[in-house]
Amino acid sequence: MLAAAPLPSHLQALVEAGLAQRQLGYRGRFAPSPTGALHRGNLRTALLSWLHARLRGGAWLLRLDDLDTPRNRAGAETSILTDLAWLGLNWDGPVLRQSERRGFYATALSALWRHGLLYPCRCSRRLLADISAPHGAGAVYPGTCRAASGGWGPVQGRLPSWRLRLEPGSLHWLESYGAPGELDGPAAVGDVVLRRADGYLAYHLATAVDELVLGISDVVRGDDLWGATGAQVAVMAALGAPPPRYGHVPLWCDGSGRRLSKREGAEGLAGYHQLGMDAAAVVGQLAASAALVPAGSRLSAAELLQQLSSERLDQVLRGAQA
Repeated sequence: MLAAAPLPSHLQALVEAGLAQRQLGYRGRFAPSPTGALHRGNLRTALLSWLHARLRGGAWLLRLDDLDTPRNRAGAETSILTDLAWLGLNWDGPVLRQSERRGFYATALSALWRHGLLYPCRCSRRLLADISAPHGAGAVYPGTCRAASGGWGPVQGRLPSWRLRLEPGSLHWLESYGAPGELDGPAAVGDVVLRRADGYLAYHLATAVDELVLGISDVVRGDDLWGATGAQVAVMAALGAPPPRYGHVPLWCDGSGRRLSKREGAEGLAGYHQLGMDAAAVVGQLAASAALVPAGSRLSAAELLQQLSSERLDQVLRGAQA
């Protein structure tokens, strides 16, 4: 497995403080990207994440994963905050924005580079698409540039991406609802990009650093992100820290079994508003879709919280994955 990179003292202190914070009690988070309005599936996952935290007497943080600025959309942040507040999903502390935390991520990236855990990759998207074509979209990077000696500077005006070198071995995490938390590092995860060729810091790096520094003890999110967990666990291991506990919950699918997504324009609260539904009706529908209450229920998020127990929530979510 990876030998952990020694961190600068200030970042090491923040990671240690975050790990100590985990021991004091539950700290969850919801981390949407401001690329558009939350769709119904996002709203249901937010509700489940909020319930998971509140039923355990824990904190629930709101973090906006807004590093990929070309994909951010004007007004999306305001829409997200407004929708969560309208549903009664209150968060603790200030809204956290990854765009305001770049210094943490850059410091971690530099530490990994100094420790020899990164290498430059000059594979183009087209080349990677050609490599992965026989295996499908989930193909693992084959290590094409591992032994290359092209250096870190620009070649023909193009900088390389920076990849984390994974050594043989399995990556493990505690998993509450999804498939067992274990992936073979090189075979199932591959060498993860931590800095893109265009200079943007990568999602897996930022997310891993935040889970540690913010003291996140539990992550409840959609099971479409189960596969991404291995990459984030690998980054945390490289930084010398254990991952939080994960709970990957079922996605809300349409009538044909396809998951709802922003890309396909799945309706969020705007569609509910057009139907004249108030917050109690929407919360009832979101909760009913997860089999927490009978169809047609009307109740606030606070009332739903009073009706449930952590044991009941766990039972329902585990049953949904069976």
